[in-house]
Amino acid sequence: MASIRKQSIISSLLIYIGFIFGAINTYLFAKEGFFKPEEYGLTQIFISINIVFFSFANFGSTAIMSRFFPYYYDELDKKNNDLLTIALFLSLAGFIFVFAGSIFFEPIVVRKFSARSTLLVQYYYWILPMTFFYTIFMVLDAHSTINKKSVFPSFLRETGFRFMLTILIVLYLTHIITFDTFIKLFSFEYLLLIVFLIIYLFKINNLHFVFKISDVTKRKLKDMLALIAFVYGGNIVFNVAQNFDSITISSQVGLAYTGIFVLSNYIASIITVPQRSIVTVVTPYLSQAWKDGNHREIQRLYSRSSINLLIISILLFALIWLNIDEAYNLLKLDNAFRDGKYVILIIGIKFIIDMGTGVNSQLLYTSPSWRFEFLSGVVLLLFSIFLNYFLVKEYGIIGAAVAGFIALTIYNALRLSFIWVKYKMQPFSIKTLWTIILAVLCYFMVYMLMQNIAGWLSVILKSISFSLLFLTTIWYFKLSPDFHHLLHAVKKRIGIKTE
Repeated sequence: MASIRKQSIISSLLIYIGFIFGAINTYLFAKEGFFKPEEYGLTQIFISINIVFFSFANFGSTAIMSRFFPYYYDELDKKNNDLLTIALFLSLAGFIFVFAGSIFFEPIVVRKFSARSTLLVQYYYWILPMTFFYTIFMVLDAHSTINKKSVFPSFLRETGFRFMLTILIVLYLTHIITFDTFIKLFSFEYLLLIVFLIIYLFKINNLHFVFKISDVTKRKLKDMLALIAFVYGGNIVFNVAQNFDSITISSQVGLAYTGIFVLSNYIASIITVPQRSIVTVVTPYLSQAWKDGNHREIQRLYSRSSINLLIISILLFALIWLNIDEAYNLLKLDNAFRDGKYVILIIGIKFIIDMGTGVNSQLLYTSPSWRFEFLSGVVLLLFSIFLNYFLVKEYGIIGAAVAGFIALTIYNALRLSFIWVKYKMQPFSIKTLWTIILAVLCYFMVYMLMQNIAGWLSVILKSISFSLLFLTTIWYFKLSPDFHHLLHAVKKRIGIKTE
């Protein structure tokens, strides 16, 4: 667990550097007089559609790498390991499929979006280079992760992309480039990230292309095809469900409201950074534990991830919600973005529930029961489409937030129930309940005592007070073993004696 904890902490810190650039970018997009809400909405719908396209383009390659890497790396040396080559060929075939599909469905896109989202119709085909380079990058990223080299790829994915976007925004705001050039360069950002990642993999001697089919591939081919059939469909279902809200808003309400919704979602998603880093680090350990039949280790990873992610998500969201009104005022955001305040609340609670369930998704798709990920994903998609269509039409962006909350909660409930019935594992304990109770008490104590303070002083005092109060109670009641290990390591590093 120490190795996982160390990599998770480093990854989280590096990713939060990316969030600093992301916050700068979001501020520049939302600052009154810089970008129009529909221009910001265009960049975000680009990202949403890119994720959907990627679901088709990757052809299950990243799932194959996560699921089967123990067999390849136990039985083959690096120069004979053809897993990366297989993944790249699958992705290339998948992108050709996406390219053909984008041409076929263009008339539908024009019909559905031309009335309220003309910019999307204008730049529709520029999503394709973003999808191609993103797909290749994610395959190389998965290759790094399964080799337990996740820190630098995470840095590129979370920080490098945002840093380059900051440069593009500055170039646009200083009138060096036009918005047209901005969008086209934006679609090619992942090309540069691929170059950096290839150089990194080459330097650590972890980049080998093998064009001879190995014995492992021949032996596991049937299982790999079965995995593609289910996980590929599951990824499509899950990513369409996750991005269907933005697409629906763009179609039914317009790109300006897409911008408002995505900004609100971005603010709430700050709490998910530790989840992404922990998931990246834990996945190969789960895969190895399933291969070794080590159910005790799987349960340990499951329960530890749940309590740690719950504590972190509650801490971060409480800081956001305590200061949200002051943030709107102090940052002088365009008034249109204030319409997303309660979207932040609903999405934030949704993320807390999702993180509090731990690594149930990763546990499933690395397990012998990985087919259930597909089946539960279908349920998520059906609920997302149904709820978004009716709730967005009736309630706008609030409806989209409620739809996402309901769909993801049902999705997690299904996965938790299946894991319990099938493997008699569940991530919760009495510490879960105590964490929630203590968080609520700490929140209202800070809110009631400091509700009349305004400005930056309010932000600073509320943030420090809640953090100290909540983390002290976590330490006192020993709710997280990893928190104690981390505190012990920090004391040791700075020279404080520990018992």
